[in-house]
Amino acid sequence: MARLPLIVQNERRKRICLAITIWLQMCTVASWFLVALGAIHSLHIYRPKVRSYILDFYAKRDYVKRLVYASDETCIEQVRMDRTTFFKLCEMLQTLGELKSSRNMLVDEQVAMFLHIISHHLKNRVIKHHFNRSGETVSRSFHNVLNAVIRLQDVLFKKAEPITANSTDPRWKWFKNCLSTFDGTHIKNRVPTVDKPRYRTRKGDIATNMLGVCTPDMQFVYVFPGWEGSVADGRVLRDAISRRHGLKVVIILLMLDTQIVRDFLLLLEDKDIISMSGVRVTNQVLRKNFSI
Repeated sequence: MARLPLIVQNERRKRICLAITIWLQMCTVASWFLVALGAIHSLHIYRPKVRSYILDFYAKRDYVKRLVYASDETCIEQVRMDRTTFFKLCEMLQTLGELKSSRNMLVDEQVAMFLHIISHHLKNRVIKHHFNRSGETVSRSFHNVLNAVIRLQDVLFKKAEPITANSTDPRWKWFKNCLSTFDGTHIKNRVPTVDKPRYRTRKGDIATNMLGVCTPDMQFVYVFPGWEGSVADGRVLRDAISRRHGLKVVIILLMLDTQIVRDFLLLLEDKDIISMSGVRVTNQVLRKNFSI
């Protein structure tokens, strides 16, 4: 009879442990049920975002509309031509230059991007922010338009025509049979730090020395870039003349008696730019044939 309370206590402990175990299992099942319920609820309310190419297409063309299609004044300020000229250029690049539209970018946007870059010397990061495009897309479109422009060289390139004898232009009528004029200019550029001393001009700018030849109606017919800004113009001219298929210069001076002309020709002869004997022979022939 003395062991009865111990047996009762053991039974009571077992019942308490069993009740606690059942309670923990019920809590685990309830927690798993709540997690599953939340997952089912999230699946019902979640809708995956489907990208709409149509909406993105028109949204990304908003900057092109403000850049080109707003007005002729805005178009000239941003791409350096009016809307009529811009449309003609796009048509030429598409038909003759084989420039094609992509799925997300039309020809006019590619041409506007190209002209905007070269008109204002803008960087890739600036363009991709304005046009809402990636840097790779900007670079690829720029090179596509550039290749199309190169294919139009036979159409866009205008050959020089000499000044006629009956020309009435007060600026050019004194230069009979003149084809064009050339001069050097400095164009600023970015070079590695180690090359900056060679590209530094006498004014302190980092630039390249470029030789350009223009016709009387301001059309470029020859461009020779690449020389460092510290190089003299005579060296650039000598390099352009001495190259194979390079610049051909014909100098005819009819007043060799003046000291300034003689000094100038001697200076060019010292730099191996011209031959004085050829100039003298040319002038002798002219004097003999035309009684100069």
